[in-house]
Amino acid sequence: MRVISGAEELKSAVGSELGVSDWILVDQDRINKFAEATGDFQWIHLDVERAARETPWKSTIAHGYLTLSLVPMIMAGIWKIDGVASSINYGSNKVRFTAPVPAGSRVRGRGVLKAVDEQGPGSLRLTVEITVEREGQERPVCVAETLSIVNFA
Repeated sequence: MRVISGAEELKSAVGSELGVSDWILVDQDRINKFAEATGDFQWIHLDVERAARETPWKSTIAHGYLTLSLVPMIMAGIWKIDGVASSINYGSNKVRFTAPVPAGSRVRGRGVLKAVDEQGPGSLRLTVEITVEREGQERPVCVAETLSIVNFA
């Protein structure tokens, strides 16, 4: 895990890779729980037998938004900023789901700090590009440019 000590070191890290997370299992249980939490019950995510018969992956696939929902876990495993009093998600500039995640896959994320913008005294807006990779596949499954606001004590 990369540790960045304060605002000045954070600013100097723009353009650098922050790190790579551990692998995260996206199994059918995680997919089912996400469907329950979001009300998205499409068969391609939940009907294992039908997906085995009717999809090119011969498996159910994770919701794209499930993959995106792993970003906070990925970020927490990649880096930490010392001296932060609070941090909030601010949104996304761009999100693309570039390949499916079949049930049973393992994914991990790679983060690059794209920008740090002043928001006021002790407050910075961070732009981080997260590329989510599926184990054994060259093409990423998701690329997201996320925004957050960090406030220093």
